[in-house]
Amino acid sequence: MRELWDMFLTFARIGGLTFGGGYAMLPMLQREVVEKRHWATEEELADYFALGQCTPGIIAVNTATFVGYRQAGVAGGIFATLGVAFPSLVIITIIAACLMNFADLKIVQYAFEGIRVCVCVLILNAVQKLWKKSVTDQPTTVIFLIVFLVSSGLAVAKSFYPDLFSISPVVYVVIAGVAGVILHGGKGTKEADK
Repeated sequence: MRELWDMFLTFARIGGLTFGGGYAMLPMLQREVVEKRHWATEEELADYFALGQCTPGIIAVNTATFVGYRQAGVAGGIFATLGVAFPSLVIITIIAACLMNFADLKIVQYAFEGIRVCVCVLILNAVQKLWKKSVTDQPTTVIFLIVFLVSSGLAVAKSFYPDLFSISPVVYVVIAGVAGVILHGGKGTKEADK
């Protein structure tokens, strides 16, 4: 029970002290889950994050569920999920009750502008860490470039043609997974057979 309570408190701290959603949460997840508690490796956290995008729901909650389940089974998944969601629930309830009175104040609008800039920096730091662990050879560089160019090209095209179709992140992740197997020539399968 002590481990489950520690998991709840850890994810509650992560959920309560990060702003900007799942991507902004990644640096704190790396510090708490990978570096401090060793509940997952950098690679596993990147995998959980990718899976969190493919599964229904919020990326941060899905990632917390994966980490909790890996560490302590179903109970760990439940406690980690409740932990990461609890602070947001409390904070959003309080803000919803008070925001209408303060949303029009210039100081509040300026504070949110500053927070958004900070979140961008936190996301860039997380991307840099993920880059070092993920883009490690020629096949992964090729996959990165193709996904980046296609997603960026579609985003730019969509800004000019709003009715243009968009591709779900799930499609990118699945195609990149298949491409990883093809570009590496099934090396993992061959090694497993030995």
